Amino acid sequence: MEHPLFQFCSTERQRDAVRLIVIEGMSQRKASKEGGYNTYSLKNALQEVKEKAERRGYSPKHDWNHPVPDGHKIKGVSTFYDDMGNPVRQWVKSQTDEQRQFEILCERLDKALEGIKSFKPTKPPKEADENLLSLLTITDFHLGMYAWQAETGEDWSVEIARDVFLNSIHDMIQASPKSGTGLLCQLGDFLHWDGILSASTPISAHPLDADSRYGKLVELAMSVMAEAVRMMLKKFNRVVVVSAEGNHDISGSIWLRKYIKHLFADEPRLEVIDNEFPYYAYLHGETMLAFHHGHKVKLGQLHKLFASEPRFREMWGKANYTYIATGHYHHESVVEDGGAIAEMHPTLAGRDAYAARGGWVSRRGAKVITYDKSDGEIARVTVRPRA
Repeated sequence: MEHPLFQFCSTERQRDAVRLIVIEGMSQRKASKEGGYNTYSLKNALQEVKEKAERRGYSPKHDWNHPVPDGHKIKGVSTFYDDMGNPVRQWVKSQTDEQRQFEILCERLDKALEGIKSFKPTKPPKEADENLLSLLTITDFHLGMYAWQAETGEDWSVEIARDVFLNSIHDMIQASPKSGTGLLCQLGDFLHWDGILSASTPISAHPLDADSRYGKLVELAMSVMAEAVRMMLKKFNRVVVVSAEGNHDISGSIWLRKYIKHLFADEPRLEVIDNEFPYYAYLHGETMLAFHHGHKVKLGQLHKLFASEPRFREMWGKANYTYIATGHYHHESVVEDGGAIAEMHPTLAGRDAYAARGGWVSRRGAKVITYDKSDGEIARVTVRPRA
């Protein structure tokens, strides 16, 4: 019978640790030599497994032998013992493990997308200036939103949104110089809502005006994003894609970027920045481009995050120019501080009833900004929505 600890292993090293140390009873030194690991490697791996098991409710030394399902964690255990010290009754309380459920979602998405037939590599453009990068920013697009002109001042539906998105991508590409790199930044809240049960924001459960069904919305989102990438591959020698987490589509941003990554897996000229951290960055020569939806950290504080976050420090140190793009509030604003320019981008989407009734007004648009490797920003064009 397989040892119970194996169900909590996620790497081959952890499985070796359980097999050699727990099952075969080897010492730490002998097990490491047998498995070809350094002295403390297996010990640390086994400790990780045991800690994960305890969080799930398996710890025989504490008389915990009934783990909760994956995606949950132990909240508390009450054990009753008889006069001989034997456990006779146990009350196990569990709760949702949000981090683990997020990890499970990512694992399932990667597995589900393995069978997607990828596009064949395309020919690069004949001319490209490798010193230039053109950034196409789309934020708060709300593809699945519904708005009625009589109530909000302008109509919005999935049909209108599809045309506005593809026309805007076309116009931004046309307005760009022959840059060596094109970066498509989808800055979050692209889908409007995040699941089939209800049209609402995933965290605060704020009700939303939705057009169509979620399955149709998913299909449309995949279709228009794939078309946008194909259009950019014709213009730019290299294409980079960011699909940022927004407060409206936390899981949607994940499957959308993984779909693009798998769909274009055989295209060597495409890079998808695929990380589960809701902050993203790309270094173009001495120019650093950073991205965040804007729902976690305020515009004026983002430079501190990107300068101090360990995974971006090296990039920050190499850059003479740093530009941070954000959205979330549907209007424009710029803050220059701490050696960086942080810019809040407008949306192409129409207003929903909530915004209209609140009296919030902003001019719709999207920007394509061109950066030089050594000189930072050198040009920009704003496109306006056309259906």
